[in-house]
Amino acid sequence: MRPTFAQVGFRRATTLVLAVLVAAGPALAQTEIKLPKNKYTPKQDVEIGRKGAAEVRKQLPIIDDRSITRYLTELGDRLVGAAPANLKESVYEYSFTPVNLKEINAFALPGGPMFVHRGMFAAAAGEAEVGGVMAHELAHVLLRHGTANASKAQNPWLQIGQIAGILGGAVVGGAAGSAIMQGTQFGLGTVLMKYSREFEKQADLLGAQIMARAGYDPRALARMFETIEKESRGSGAPEWLSSHPNPGNRTGYIIKEAEMLQIGRAPDTSRFGAIKETFAAMPPAKSMAEVAKRGNGGGEGEAPRSVGTPGKPVPRPSSQYRRLDTGLFQTSVPNNWTSLSASQSVKAVPQNGYGTLKGQTVFTHGVEFGVAPAASRDLRDATTAWLNTLNESNPGLRISGEQRSTRISQRSAIATSLVNPSPLGGRELIDMYTTFLSDGNLFYYMTIVPEDEQATYRAAFQKVGQQLRLTETR
Repeated sequence: MRPTFAQVGFRRATTLVLAVLVAAGPALAQTEIKLPKNKYTPKQDVEIGRKGAAEVRKQLPIIDDRSITRYLTELGDRLVGAAPANLKESVYEYSFTPVNLKEINAFALPGGPMFVHRGMFAAAAGEAEVGGVMAHELAHVLLRHGTANASKAQNPWLQIGQIAGILGGAVVGGAAGSAIMQGTQFGLGTVLMKYSREFEKQADLLGAQIMARAGYDPRALARMFETIEKESRGSGAPEWLSSHPNPGNRTGYIIKEAEMLQIGRAPDTSRFGAIKETFAAMPPAKSMAEVAKRGNGGGEGEAPRSVGTPGKPVPRPSSQYRRLDTGLFQTSVPNNWTSLSASQSVKAVPQNGYGTLKGQTVFTHGVEFGVAPAASRDLRDATTAWLNTLNESNPGLRISGEQRSTRISQRSAIATSLVNPSPLGGRELIDMYTTFLSDGNLFYYMTIVPEDEQATYRAAFQKVGQQLRLTETR
């Protein structure tokens, strides 16, 4: 019996559907990657990334070469075009900036800004290897890993207002992070800097998927990681690995993922060689250690910048005040004082009140706000333990008089007066105020001034204390 017209149509449709399913099989088999929990919005990611990128451009040597910038931007745009539509936010502001540093490194900030070291091009055998690392970094942006880290971190400084000023240093890691954080409003140490191994694996897999859709073989990403690993064996962990830990068996699972993916139409990679030659013709790139040394005045590690020259005359506090708002607290300080960041504190300092004197870093005038671990749930005991910790590095520090009960931002607090030998000669007077934060950490506010200038600073210190408000979420 001959098949009816309807039966023939059904068979043809069935055959067509099966053909489509077979052709789409590898793409459908790719690893599913889900967005982690995040209390921030994509718009806040953009705000953080925009301000962090401005800080990066101030602190790192950016390459101003039209051909290199155009090439990197076109490569980045190709990868963004291959990213999953459900992960791309319309508010994102993608940018791709070359950095004149010789280490193999690249990093991306929330919301889209990406920076690629010259050393990445020098080490890469082809465009696909650079594109693979860029796809990995783009995956961190799309999966919002930076603010996901902030969302789960139990740190009182992690408020959107102050994260925006520091995330450049937070994401970069290593010496780069330290250098960038010198100029930022408020330091965070490594809270946002290190991705977890879980986030790294997610970025590897999503990066491989983006590469394939963009026409690159994802196995090039595995080869680049092997190059980075080889560098680490000879000279310690490179910059990239300091913030991107190896999840383990990286090459194996990237190759396995690649086998499940269809690679799109291959892009024209003929310009890669010319770009490498352009880099090679430039003067030698700086090392990150050189940039970090320049950023902190020649020392090692993280250190806030100086404000003037200690030992020279310090001006009186201005009668005009400016707002200081970190996200954890807000107050007003004289507008001729400069704000300085460290990993868990912020200072407001007049000219010549902070810096190096006779080979030592000294803090002679101003105020400091910070957070310290609490050794006890009893405020007096926790304060005593904190002061004992300070005394270890300041053996001349002594309590002067009785501790007093007071209030900070409508919270019970303790005021402690101290004296210490001043690096300028004579004594300095310190008033330390402590209270608990909602997470159990100790918040402190400290004033410091040479004894013979106490009267000059009394009114300013009082105003700063009166205006102080803790703004953490309770």
